[in-house]
Amino acid sequence: MIALIAVLALQQPGVTAIRAGTLIDGTGAAPLKNAVVLVQGDRITAVGTSVQVPLGASVIDLSAATLLPGFIDAHVHLAGRTIGDGDWQHSRLTEMPSQLALLGAAHAQQTLEAGFTTVRVVGSASFGDVALRNAINTGWIAGPRIVAAGISFGIRGGHCDETNGLQPEALGHEGGVEVGVADGVEQVRNAVRYAVKYGADVIKICATGGVLSLTDSVGVQQYTEEEMRAIVETATQLDRRVAAHAHGTAGIKAAVRAGVTSIEHGSILDAEAVALMKQRGTWLVPTLLAGFTVESLATAGRLPPPIAAKALAIAPRMHNSFKLALDGGVKIALGTDAGVMRHGSNAREFGLMVRYGMTPMQAIVAGTSSGATLLGLERDIGTIAAGKRADLVAVQGNPLDNIQTLEQSSRGETTQPGGARPLGTGPRQPLPWRPPPTRRFGRRSHRAGRGRRQTRRARVRRSVRWLQRP
Repeated sequence: MIALIAVLALQQPGVTAIRAGTLIDGTGAAPLKNAVVLVQGDRITAVGTSVQVPLGASVIDLSAATLLPGFIDAHVHLAGRTIGDGDWQHSRLTEMPSQLALLGAAHAQQTLEAGFTTVRVVGSASFGDVALRNAINTGWIAGPRIVAAGISFGIRGGHCDETNGLQPEALGHEGGVEVGVADGVEQVRNAVRYAVKYGADVIKICATGGVLSLTDSVGVQQYTEEEMRAIVETATQLDRRVAAHAHGTAGIKAAVRAGVTSIEHGSILDAEAVALMKQRGTWLVPTLLAGFTVESLATAGRLPPPIAAKALAIAPRMHNSFKLALDGGVKIALGTDAGVMRHGSNAREFGLMVRYGMTPMQAIVAGTSSGATLLGLERDIGTIAAGKRADLVAVQGNPLDNIQTLEQSSRGETTQPGGARPLGTGPRQPLPWRPPPTRRFGRRSHRAGRGRRQTRRARVRRSVRWLQRP
């Protein structure tokens, strides 16, 4: 089959050939040496060691590098301040949603340049992640492919409640789903529909308390199993998957029984929870880097005392739970909780996964094909194979010998999601601004519009002259 595709590629113009010294395809199979990948448009047309470079093809020589599928981070927060960045706790009160979305654009570019060509954004105020996704898809800004959750939600006063810790009159009213609050079966059904209505690709809920929220206990179950069943049922009707933030054991088990697709964090697992997750096919997104980061910040005295206490209590347990899930055969996909730590440092998660029990190849699979399967995108991305999108990353060295080489992918070559245009090793150049298509309604309307613009310019000139008077 590969030989046939290679022959067809020889007959078609506009082919890019990538020579890879080592190729790791993301499936867990043994690496290929001296492989060639052919790309046409945004798709891979052939892969292998015997693939011929077509006459006239553009050639990218990565014969001294290792080529991998674009990395996938299944748990990030782009549109907002990173923990420790300025007044991060109150930024949603002091900064406009549009400002945080613009900050998210910078974070998106940093993430792409770190080799992550796809991310799942599991919660963003005011649908900032949906705005980012749309801007990237339209070509306005550079960034990874985004699977967006929109507003994540949970119980009133819980981890997903954006007003958690504020005084009662802070908003002038008691907020609802727009600030991440939905209580009871009917409200949670409505919250799912609300998120989907405004563009959510996936539903994110808070099944238990969390670390960075001020007033709740980190391991305590928050949603009832009945509420979570209603969420999953409604999401399934709307063709959406459900990701559940869950640290504590009881909340994890209830979420798994309710049918969620993935458990985010999964910090306090036991043997029963692991067996249940394996039986139900529930994914674990362990976010080890988030645990490492909050523990470091708490130790350095850089977190408020209530948050620091929770961070120091939960982080060490994440390591044991990860190993328990790994040994128990639970499906694991890489996720970092970027936004807790600096964006662009996502690849450090690979090293932590290896430190706590995975082989380098298992970690690479978790950050490529497993992530694609969790997100429902396995037909298009996650592996280097004919027919897949050309999301590719190249690094110097062999990550199977030293997993930390993946942290240097931003200094190698990264393709745009779905395209084969390599990025340089220096700063990205901004995309050229192009005006939107002109809508013409006839000569009369065009003249009327020109007249209005001339009138506005005249008013501005008069205002400037008035301001410049002595």
